[in-house]
Amino acid sequence: MDQNLQVMGTVAQNGSPHEFEEQSLFSLELGTQKMQPGHISEYGSAPGGFQPGVSKMWRNVVYKSIKTVIFSNKLNVLIPFGPLAILVHILTGHNGLVFLLSLLGIIPLAERLGYATEQLAVYTGPTIGGLLNATFGNATELIIAIYALRHGMIRVVQLSLLGSILSNMLLVLGCAFFCGGLVFYRKEQVFNKATATVNSGLLLMAVMGLLFPAVLHYTHTEVHYGKSELALSRFSSCIMLGVYAAYLFFQLKTQKDPYIPLSEEGSQNGENDNDDDETPEISKWESVFWLSIMTAWISILSEYLVDAIEGTSHTWNIPISFIGVILLPIVGNAAEHAGAIMFAMKDKLDISLGVAIGSSTQISMFGIPFCVVIGWIMGQPMDLNFKLFETATLFITVIVVAFFLQEGSSNYFKGLMLILCYVIVAASFFVHEDPPPEGKP
Repeated sequence: MDQNLQVMGTVAQNGSPHEFEEQSLFSLELGTQKMQPGHISEYGSAPGGFQPGVSKMWRNVVYKSIKTVIFSNKLNVLIPFGPLAILVHILTGHNGLVFLLSLLGIIPLAERLGYATEQLAVYTGPTIGGLLNATFGNATELIIAIYALRHGMIRVVQLSLLGSILSNMLLVLGCAFFCGGLVFYRKEQVFNKATATVNSGLLLMAVMGLLFPAVLHYTHTEVHYGKSELALSRFSSCIMLGVYAAYLFFQLKTQKDPYIPLSEEGSQNGENDNDDDETPEISKWESVFWLSIMTAWISILSEYLVDAIEGTSHTWNIPISFIGVILLPIVGNAAEHAGAIMFAMKDKLDISLGVAIGSSTQISMFGIPFCVVIGWIMGQPMDLNFKLFETATLFITVIVVAFFLQEGSSNYFKGLMLILCYVIVAASFFVHEDPPPEGKP
């Protein structure tokens, strides 16, 4: 009894029983640490101020990040072709080989750029994530275009941007429809028709912006020959950039969540795909870091790629128009290709549509006008006259895709038709010779 009273008195003086127990445990830990001179505390610090625990933690984070981003994808076996292209350029200067190696080296970088963007999109939400996917998915094309513009290769810029639009609308969207249709062959996949209609309208407006300078040029109705066409292109580019800014405001502020119908459709199918997609594999700052690394490496390889285009055209006897419209965009759209097909096979067709058509919209309403303005700043006469053959090809493509999207549903047969349309376009540019500049034979 006296012992119990004594314990109660001690507790009353020092605090609650839990506090008494914690103090005892803490004293025991301190005693243990004193008995072990080399012991490292839970804060990771040793007597000499060295912090091996923190250092080991950072090493683990770096190792895990590199393993996840670099070694988890089989396509990354192509990454060494990038440094090899630089080495071949320095040692031999063989344009065809440098172009091929640069092209192969950019493919995994473009895909990993898309991967890092998707990881970052998990933290930003679906709407901003869709815009990030479209923006960084087109980063490769824009980087190549700016390097070509700096070298005065205006036709390469025009052809590569045009090819990016055609590739996204026909090849990427066609593969998404086709693969998704094969997986869900018993039903038609549906998507948000209203969002597709808005994007189709923007694409038609972009065609109008490209059509008038070409018509003005080929009808010889310019008020000031050689100047009105360029002035109209720059004016139209500023208008298109303003419309694209308004579209971003409309999508981010007015349309709260364009992917809500997709979630409802997924729940109706009884599939719970959100568990896999909402868990990022790398952190937000890791995503930003890898985006910076991949963008910088793509920029370096793009310069070697652009320098080798003309030499490759002569060496391989391939028209520059085919290289610009077909080969370059296929590499640049690797991220869109992988992402759109993956989402379509998960019955997330709204996101596939946002990646494919969203990228085409961004290139046509932002990428092309942006290059016109950048060329204006650089003193390069970049305009919206993409020549008659190219403009007609874009116009017909937009009409065909808009017709396919008007029902708000897709199947593998629609995807197959879009893919075959792209094959026809590729064959057309393979036999199409770009007309020489005026004044030259």
